[in-house]
Amino acid sequence: MQRLKIIFPAFCFLLLSATLAIASEEHEESWSNLAFRIVNIILFVGVIYYFFGKKIVGFFKGRTEGIASEIATLEQRKDEALKNLADVEKSIANLEEERKAILAEYSAQGEALKASIIEQAEKAALQIAAQAKSTAENEIKTAVEAMRAEMADKVVEATEKLLVKKLSASEHTKLVDKYLTKVVLN
Repeated sequence: MQRLKIIFPAFCFLLLSATLAIASEEHEESWSNLAFRIVNIILFVGVIYYFFGKKIVGFFKGRTEGIASEIATLEQRKDEALKNLADVEKSIANLEEERKAILAEYSAQGEALKASIIEQAEKAALQIAAQAKSTAENEIKTAVEAMRAEMADKVVEATEKLLVKKLSASEHTKLVDKYLTKVVLN
């Protein structure tokens, strides 16, 4: 409304000076025609202001408020964008540090896994060695028993051959009868 109070007199002055400029030319127009035109314009602007003044002022005021609101929204979005940009720049700056930290973590995990695998392999090797030792001892015992049985058989054969050579048939019969009587009596 304040602007309109300033703009309207300025507009009237501009119109009046333009009219005077036209009137100062070589055309001779009557002052009554000029006055009629000025009054006509004043009435026309007055009627437009009377009927549409509030709507025009409301339109421009609403437009001003809309632009102000839009500017505020854009400023807010600009601040958010700058904040996001700062976050992205910070994350980019920290990217190398994060990469190094991740590599160090995976390296540590790999070393721990390597140590675990080596420990399991050593345990398995000790188990295999113990099992091999046990198997070897069992095979040695079996071989020793087989050798003893074989030696006992050879001793029996050798003794039998020796007895066959030294015992005569009559002594042999007496010996067999003697042991048979012992066996039967017992």
